[in-house]
Formats: sequence, C-alpha cells, structure tokens
Amino acid sequence: MIKIDYRDARPIYEQVVDGIEGLALRGALPADTQLPSVRQLAMELSINPNTIQRAYGELERRGVIYAAKGRGNFISDNAAVLRSQRLNELGEQITALAGQARSLGATEEQLRGWVERKGESRT
Repeated sequence: MIKIDYRDARPIYEQVVDGIEGLALRGALPADTQLPSVRQLAMELSINPNTIQRAYGELERRGVIYAAKGRGNFISDNAAVLRSQRLNELGEQITALAGQARSLGATEEQLRGWVERKGESRT
C-alpha cells in the first residue's frame, strides 16, 4: 500500500499523506473504502501511531478521507473533485515552466517533445 523512504527529506507523516492521497486520486482506493485503523497502519509501517493520526488528520482536512465515529476512516467520495483540482494545479505549473523554457529559447517542438515523453527517463 504505502512505502516509507527514510532517506526522503519529507517527514514520514507527509509520505503517508501523499501515499494515501495518490492511491485515492488514481482510484486504487475507491470511495468509502475503509482505511486500516491508526494502530494497524502504524504496526504495518513500523512507525509511531501518532504519525498515522497526524497523517489521517491532514487527509481529513484535505477532504481525501472522512471519519465515521466508532467505525473508522474512509476514503471520501469527492476524489473526482480533488483529482480535477490537482490537475488544474499541475496545469498551472506546466504553463509556468513552459513560459520559463520559452524565455530561454525553447521551441514549441522541444516543449511538445518534453510533454510527449510521458515521464521517460532522459539518458
């Protein structure tokens, strides 16, 4: 489900947040999927339960999950809205980067080539 990288500069709770949010936005965790309890996930990842509690709090604040008192934490049903917001943010970042590249002399063909590579490594 989630992998923790202890060499990552980000705090562990942020890695947990990003992992769960990514799974939800990609549809790997559909709406109303129950998440493991704080205790279960902490044991599974071998980290402090307070770290998981903090991550779940942040995910709830972002609208990725909701808490059902006495039942646990569940993936919210507004993943489509969150996905759309995230795509808009990425679009803005891409537009800004394209502007910077153009100011350095990049051609439209170069820009298209970078986008069409779809994450292929540059070797």
